[in-house]
Amino acid sequence: MHLYLLLSLCVSLLAQTHSSTSGTDISDSDIKTVSELLYKLDVNKASSAELVIDRQALIPDSETGLEKDLSPRTLFKFVDEESLFSKPTFSALLALLDNYHRQTGQTENFSEAQVSEQDRFLHEVISKTDVGRELYFFFRNKGRYSSEAEFIQDLKMMWFGLYSRSSNKMDSSGFEHIFAGEIKGGKVSGFHNWIRFYLQEKEESLNYYSHSFDGPWTTFPDVMGMQFEWGGYFKQVGSSIIGSSPEFDFALYKVFLAMSIQTYTWDNSSYGNGKKYIGSAYPATP
Repeated sequence: MHLYLLLSLCVSLLAQTHSSTSGTDISDSDIKTVSELLYKLDVNKASSAELVIDRQALIPDSETGLEKDLSPRTLFKFVDEESLFSKPTFSALLALLDNYHRQTGQTENFSEAQVSEQDRFLHEVISKTDVGRELYFFFRNKGRYSSEAEFIQDLKMMWFGLYSRSSNKMDSSGFEHIFAGEIKGGKVSGFHNWIRFYLQEKEESLNYYSHSFDGPWTTFPDVMGMQFEWGGYFKQVGSSIIGSSPEFDFALYKVFLAMSIQTYTWDNSSYGNGKKYIGSAYPATP
């Protein structure tokens, strides 16, 4: 069940990064139960009436590095922006996406307004959606957090806390890497969010080439492994959950190393009492 695997993403990484914190163990059964509940609570995911994609060329894994544009049309055929982007978590996410330098090695400096945008996003996701509230209740009941404020602050550090990917500059974060995308070593790094993909494609800053994996599901969320060019830089396989709500992505990209999700913590630095930043998280393809 792919939804269980997606949600187990969130549960496992939070459990992993707080292994030194007292609390009740989190079992596979717990993950399955809460994942099924959170999916049912996610009312903001895209419907087939709000989102239409045009998959076009499917290529074998052996050809993912060839940098050939085999799809003449855009991947996103239709997105109902009026319906989707007016939702508070979507609009809060959109406000964050232009806050970053995409080239690694450039120090990120956030203005007071940009920090407020981070706070607004976390508040909308955790405090004002059933997905976020249920996620907090789950961890509170497991003894990981004593208050919602503590939970949100920890998520802020885990996702938005800066660390260095290049040149000893504070140039990256889990949020930037996964949701906004980066350029490192002449290639696209990260970039695993469908909303960002759609917006860059709409602006003609991104050219969809092909896909090497397509999940077997007929409704959203779905998973694809895509090849594309972004402003002159190539991504050999950029896998994303397609059609998910921002709260679903944000919660789930915290991850359990299971069949359909790959996650990494950032091990070169930490915050708090040895807690790990998000390094990367994305749906793994076969």
